[in-house]
Amino acid sequence: MSAEKLSFEDFQPGRRFALGPKPVTTEEIIEFASEFDPQPMHLDEAAGRASILGGLAASGWHTSSMFMRMMADSYVLNSLCEGAPGVDLMEWRKPVLAGDTLSGHSTVLEARPMRSRPGMGIVKFRHDVENQRGELVCVSENSVMFGMRARPAEIGINPETSA
Repeated sequence: MSAEKLSFEDFQPGRRFALGPKPVTTEEIIEFASEFDPQPMHLDEAAGRASILGGLAASGWHTSSMFMRMMADSYVLNSLCEGAPGVDLMEWRKPVLAGDTLSGHSTVLEARPMRSRPGMGIVKFRHDVENQRGELVCVSENSVMFGMRARPAEIGINPETSA
């Protein structure tokens, strides 16, 4: 990580951040499922093969957690991130199976200063996660709050009139 953290000003529309790679193991699928989503297709290879998923499959919530870790490692932990107000879209398009390797990218869709919190901005992202075959397994959109490098008045932003 660099000494200077990414701030709101660094998240311009169109900027992309690489995610991954993240290998997915049998052990972690079973461990996550045992704790948080103990359905048979997430706990047992034979049950996974017998299901519509085609093998031991990560829970969608596990896929989301792995995606979050990839996002954290890519840019969140090296930024002035202040959290997220929620998730607008989370789609699990294809099963994530034991032995898959996930990668992808986060793309900045829009960025605007926050009127309610001078010195902060909100950035909307689209995230695409693929397996090693290039198949889209997860799509997500959400907004994230980031601190600004400069005070709003220093960069010509009037908090009273900003969106």
